[in-house]
Amino acid sequence: MFTRKIVTAAVMAMAVNGTVFAVSHSDADNTKLNQRDAKNTKQSALTPDIQTKGSPQDVELTRLLRQELTNDKTLSTNAQNIKIITLDGIVTLRGPVESQEEKQRIDALAKKTAGVKRVDNQLDVKSKAY
Repeated sequence: MFTRKIVTAAVMAMAVNGTVFAVSHSDADNTKLNQRDAKNTKQSALTPDIQTKGSPQDVELTRLLRQELTNDKTLSTNAQNIKIITLDGIVTLRGPVESQEEKQRIDALAKKTAGVKRVDNQLDVKSKAY
């Protein structure tokens, strides 16, 4: 049986042409935010499962924006994996990002996506969220 252990902060050493480099690595981990969202019963705490109540156009807007984020290699792994919820053309963005610049970049990408009526940017800059 294969068990995958997720390590949130690991240090690896790798050799390139006989030279050893230390590389810091951390996986995207939204556990704390997901737990916070699950406890929040306010309507403003949209979660991705609510997307199923959206129209096919809403699902397509979410897909298009997700594609934009994953294609943007300037964004961190956390930024590329934020929650995107679209209902009635209103896009809600949730999750941690590395910087204010990433937050603004994602907001701009969402606003330029054709069909988006409004963006509710609830992204947390990581240094403030943790």
